[in-house]
Amino acid sequence: MNGNTPMGAGLGLKAEHYDQAWACHAEGLWFEVHPENYMVGGPRLAWLARMAERHPLSLHGVALSLAADAEPDATHLRRLRTLIDQVHPALVSEHLAWSTWRGQYHPDLLPFPRSDEALIRIADNIQRTQDALGCRISIENPSHYLHLQGHDLDEIDFLAELVRRTGCGLLLDVNNVYVSAHNLGFDAADYLARFPAQAITEIHLAGHSHDAQGALLVDSHDAAIAAPVWSLYQLLIARIGPRPTLIERDGNIPAFDELLAERALAQATLDLAGALP
Repeated sequence: MNGNTPMGAGLGLKAEHYDQAWACHAEGLWFEVHPENYMVGGPRLAWLARMAERHPLSLHGVALSLAADAEPDATHLRRLRTLIDQVHPALVSEHLAWSTWRGQYHPDLLPFPRSDEALIRIADNIQRTQDALGCRISIENPSHYLHLQGHDLDEIDFLAELVRRTGCGLLLDVNNVYVSAHNLGFDAADYLARFPAQAITEIHLAGHSHDAQGALLVDSHDAAIAAPVWSLYQLLIARIGPRPTLIERDGNIPAFDELLAERALAQATLDLAGALP
């Protein structure tokens, strides 16, 4: 795969779509996977390596637990480095969250107070990760469902300071912004207007759902992208210009052609921005 291949709109690579993904030649298409699904070798890894010969790849981790009060697991980092050396991804990213605590693993991406102490700890974990992997990583803004106490910085200032201290990039998830704005009562468009554009290496678009009571929005990745999220994305791209954009779908997986149709909408937005003077 040519490392200079332009990345437009991409899709999450799902096992049920391998054959169609391999056969697809859409211009600018790329694929993203969770590296944890491929770090054990076997047929999946062989297929991913083959896909890397045709399309750019992005590795989007869910298990480094960078916001935990501990260093990233050294064994996990070694296995991730091995995968990176095998498939040569164009992008590597992780979440601004924690999921491990004193040997216990939780199947979720959990929040934390954005304290000065947390900033020091997470910056150190990001730097350790980049040193171990031999590449820059990008950090994704989280979804929020309740107000936490103990914040010393707002989220955008916290992310910007991580970039300044570590040289990391930022993965901007527009659906996370919309969900969080609804749940916590802030303005999503204002958040996006303040987000540090130069650090954005990748954008995520996804669908969401409501909780059982209908009060909260849930970043469920199991539905089509909602109209307000599309509108926010179009405003964002008009401001910052084209960036690699992922259509993220992890539940209720539709036919590959349906995902391609959503991808085409994102690609059209990127093409329009690219044509502007």
